[in-house]
Amino acid sequence: MTATSIQTILAPSNLGLRPLRERHVPGTWRAPAALVDAGLGRVVDVASAVSLPVPRYSDEPAAGTRLRNGVEMRRFNLSLAEQVAEVWSEERFSLVIGGDCSILLGCLAGIRRTEPVKLLHIDGHSDFRHPGNYDPDQSLGAVAGMDLALATGRGERTMTEWPGVSAPLVKDGDVVQLGERESQNPDWAWPDVLDTGITVIDVFEARKLGPATVLERIDDVLEPRHDPALWIHLDVDVLDQSFMPAVDTPGSPGLDPAYIETVLRGVMSRYRCCGMTVTIFDPDLDPDGDYAKLVVKLLENAFESWRQSK
Repeated sequence: MTATSIQTILAPSNLGLRPLRERHVPGTWRAPAALVDAGLGRVVDVASAVSLPVPRYSDEPAAGTRLRNGVEMRRFNLSLAEQVAEVWSEERFSLVIGGDCSILLGCLAGIRRTEPVKLLHIDGHSDFRHPGNYDPDQSLGAVAGMDLALATGRGERTMTEWPGVSAPLVKDGDVVQLGERESQNPDWAWPDVLDTGITVIDVFEARKLGPATVLERIDDVLEPRHDPALWIHLDVDVLDQSFMPAVDTPGSPGLDPAYIETVLRGVMSRYRCCGMTVTIFDPDLDPDGDYAKLVVKLLENAFESWRQSK
């Protein structure tokens, strides 16, 4: 199956994030509407977008889970999986505008109902926290820092086991993580990601190699001419904070928008892509709307050649 058109899905979740301060409710749930207001319609048809209801955020523990908002998050992602599965069954590409990184899991679960999937995980963090490198009894887990671990089958069953899908959602060897910026820190939270079959191209290597060589590295691992289909996950905190401070954990070094556009154009021209998540933009940190416009422009440039080829 090859996607011939794009379906927009608006997934206004903030469930996977910790509050930054007392009584804080993370603003990523507002990102879909903010990006539509900033001109997302130049990239995709937003008039026919599927919009999921805003879920209820809570910082309180829930019975049966040690994940923050675990019960509500699973419900939200099950609904998202239904939407993504339907879109893929119609041979269309899902552009899923989030929201926090937890929405990746529902998207992968939706594709996995019909076939395996590969993953290009573009993120300033590997998001590989799991019970092997932290103690869930000491604090509620924030899934926005766990999505890659959960996608590869590590962590609580609430977010690793999905109806009609055998775990894991994606195999280690079918994942490239691009953009990790903390790998040289002495207190890096999840160095064990390097002991897996996941290919990590951290920001230091990515900047040294340049996007053309990084695309070659991605091709070496994910093999564009072979199944299964590819899902792209773009967390905009992969951008250097000089370009994108409107995220909960901005940082440097990072990549610039032109770099990301080049990688996305290359991947979408090479692979049988089934969808893409765009996550972690927080409009509460963008009072003038300038960074929303940057995200829309990045997507517009990245998708231009893909749209012209269809």
